[in-house]
Order: sequence, then structure tokens, then C-alpha cells
Amino acid sequence: MFYITTIKGSKVNFGAGFRGAVFVTAFMLFVAPFSTTAKAASGKEINIKVDAALKRFKKEISGADAFLKEAKGVLVFPGVIKVGIGIGGEYGQGALRIGGKTVEYYSTAAASIGLQLGAQSKIVILVFMDRNALTKFRNSDGWKAGVDGSVALATLGAGKQIDTENIKDPIVGFIFGNKGLMYNLTLEGSKYTKIVK
Repeated sequence: MFYITTIKGSKVNFGAGFRGAVFVTAFMLFVAPFSTTAKAASGKEINIKVDAALKRFKKEISGADAFLKEAKGVLVFPGVIKVGIGIGGEYGQGALRIGGKTVEYYSTAAASIGLQLGAQSKIVILVFMDRNALTKFRNSDGWKAGVDGSVALATLGAGKQIDTENIKDPIVGFIFGNKGLMYNLTLEGSKYTKIVK
């Protein structure tokens, strides 16, 4: 049972119904900002942010421009927001580009449970180096990293250079935070769903 001690020292008993209400309230606080974001972002707004994210990627990572030219497709989420109040999760919208042009829009979502509080934003870029992997991704109703395909997070060599010689993975992921490329994160469990704009 769940108890709260009152000022006078007596205990008020709150059962499963109260705990359920707390859970639902926390969940709604988590979902509300995401639903607003989903409705607000237009295709034009997403593309402007994707352009900025790719510009930063090319500026911070040596060899990025040549690397992207070899890609069969590039999926860019310019602002994946992560929030948590005990039960946390993240959400973002982005665009899939082939040959430098946007062909489809996607959302990404992931949930997590643990001690977390606050919000943070990151840029997520998935580079499809294999055409079959890209085709499978585009034909899925909801593609989940680690289940429908694996994403290898990129590591950089000296001078923040992409080591294209050693990249053999069909899908390579890059995650950027405020301080640059992040290595201590995972995309496992993230789900990507096609959306209409």
C-alpha cells in the first residue's frame, strides 16, 4: 500500500487506484508536449531544421560530405527531445533524404524507466550505406532499432575524421548533443514511423 503521513501524524491510505492515477498523470505530462510538437511541425519547418543539422554534421566531422555522398539514404532528426519524470521517453520528427532531396518524413520515439528528471535535445542521423537496408526500412510499418535492423554508432579517428575504410555496417548512426558527437548512448529500442506531411 501507499501511505502519506499527515501533519497530525496519522496515516492516509492510498491504494492501487491512487498509484494508477499518479502513473497516468505522469504519463500525460510526458505525452502532452510531444503531441503538440507533432501537430506544429510542418514539412517546411522540418526541412529547414534538417538543413541546419546536416550543416553542423559536415562542419564538425571531417570527411562527412564525402561520406554522405556514398550513402543510399540519410535519415535526419534535428531535434529529438528527451523528457523524464520517473517514466521517461523521447520523441522527434525528421526527414529521409535520398540524393539530397526529402522523400519521406518520419517520427522517432523511445521509452525508458528509471531515475530521470528534466529535458534535453539531441540530433540523430542515420546513414544507410546499403540499398537493401534502406528498402527494408522504407517498406516497414514501424521500424525498430535492434529488432528490425541494427544501427552501428559511429566512432571517429584522429582529428574527428570518419574512418570510411572500416565502416562496413549497412546503417551507421550519429548522435549529437550540445557538446558535439556523443558515444555513450544507444539507439536500441527506438522506433521509426513514417508520417504524412
